[in-house]
Amino acid sequence: MSGASLTLVKSAVDMAAPPTSTSLLRAARTKKMAAAYPKSDIAVHLKDHYSSKVFTTSSPVTGEVTITTRREVAFDAIQILLQGTTKTVFDGMNAAQRVTHTFLKMIMPVPDEIYPGPKVLVPGQTYTIPFHFVIPGQLTINACNHKRLSDQLQDQHVLLPPSIGGWERDDMAPMMAQVDYTIVARVVRDDVVGGAVKRTRIMEATRTIQVLPATVEEPPLNITDKDRIYRMSKTKTLRKNLLATKLGRLTAHAAQPGPAILSADARRVMAHPMAHVSLTFDPESPRTLPPTITSVTAKLTAHTYFSSGTISSLPNLGVWQQEQQPYSLDRRGYFSTSTALPTTHLAAQPAWTPLATPRRDSGYSDSDSPTSPLTGNNNNNNNNTTTTTNKTGGLLAKTTTTLVLPLALPTARKTLLPTFHSCIASRVYTLHLTLHLRVRGAASTVALVVPLQVGVEGAAGFQDHQQQQDEDAAVVVSAPPPPPPPPGLGLGLPSFEEAAADEFFRPRVLRVPGEGGEGGEGGEGEAGFVSGGSAGFVLGLGSQGGAVPVGELPPVYGEAGYRRRVD
Repeated sequence: MSGASLTLVKSAVDMAAPPTSTSLLRAARTKKMAAAYPKSDIAVHLKDHYSSKVFTTSSPVTGEVTITTRREVAFDAIQILLQGTTKTVFDGMNAAQRVTHTFLKMIMPVPDEIYPGPKVLVPGQTYTIPFHFVIPGQLTINACNHKRLSDQLQDQHVLLPPSIGGWERDDMAPMMAQVDYTIVARVVRDDVVGGAVKRTRIMEATRTIQVLPATVEEPPLNITDKDRIYRMSKTKTLRKNLLATKLGRLTAHAAQPGPAILSADARRVMAHPMAHVSLTFDPESPRTLPPTITSVTAKLTAHTYFSSGTISSLPNLGVWQQEQQPYSLDRRGYFSTSTALPTTHLAAQPAWTPLATPRRDSGYSDSDSPTSPLTGNNNNNNNNTTTTTNKTGGLLAKTTTTLVLPLALPTARKTLLPTFHSCIASRVYTLHLTLHLRVRGAASTVALVVPLQVGVEGAAGFQDHQQQQDEDAAVVVSAPPPPPPPPGLGLGLPSFEEAAADEFFRPRVLRVPGEGGEGGEGGEGEAGFVSGGSAGFVLGLGSQGGAVPVGELPPVYGEAGYRRRVD
């Protein structure tokens, strides 16, 4: 044991020893030979580029590739391409399991006029080849051709993902998931091996760029109880202490906030999201006042999903680990990290308003048949019911209010990547809202978790999308109203509401057996009654010539004494 320690110490001393004259002479000779015989080199140079530059949708990527050789090099082609890859890493028994998915490959055509005559690179000469790419708005359909549970997922997978890794600020992503955009330059030669043509890379150079593609606003998520990472509503029983009686029940429900729109470089927030939380307080006693909201704390959580195989559903909906198919060799990973947002202190308490439950309409009118033997005197009954409800106060004891909370995102210390879903990696965000409140001196909290979409403005992003919506709205507002249809034609199809109303008020024939032995069931002594919707049972049709026979339809309402027409 001591011998090993001595060996380690001796090695450390040798490494820390100053270089001798022999090593300095060898280094100088190597440098001189490198200057006399330059090494073959290929490099990618970007125009007007700097370390923190970010490309977005429709951004041009221009530059040139320079090639120098120290000897003659025969080649067949020079390739310049823009390549996008997603890489995931999982721990294995002996070595790490790495998966690479190439979702983008744009090839820059090199004209034959740029190549030297015999396609041989002459030593001592520098060859310069310009290139020009444009970041696309989306991928081709072939970029996502795996099995999916919905067509909506393919629409997400053909959108460009943002760069993951390589940012100056923390992008809240693990090292196990990475998205790279790279300019690749190659000098290749085709060799015939065993009767087959094999392409050999003679020289290759790469240059990585950072990309934040522009995105558009997605519709709200259809969140169910199976979606574990979200909690849109919460009901809590308020007590003064653990052994005290209940003071009431507080129900908090949050609506999905609008998207957070970032600038093209993700350094500024162009549109801050607003959280809307509705509160409903149901006290146990009329003397119990609604709780006092002292403050609201929030934190932003970034969820990164990655897999060794293709993802067939949205990973943030449902249970990510349990959705894996049995006996599948694909491995799934999940990483989340949170950052605190500034605390919101209310300048004034919100106004609580009584929540009145409207009376359910029975569907029958009271004014049409006030003395009907079937309906009775409905006016008196309804008035008594409403008055009783108001006097008891059971339904009107609830109070409600709504909180509108502005959210400040930490773009100064974090790089917020836009929300995206790709074939083997995804990124989503959640907002954790905690309401701190007091009721009768007792403190309590209510926690909610809502989804938050993060987007990036750009040439095809939120700004143009909103501008197009405003233009469409302006066109609709400024358009003159359509001329009324000519009277008497009646050729137009009714709208959905008109069709529903006509179906609701369509007369129906009911058969009532005769009384006193006059007319049996289905006999001639039966009287026909027409029932409507909210108009109730329409009686007295015999004023126009007696009751309507059962086997006949009611008369046309256009005649005297009738109001509507039979369909």
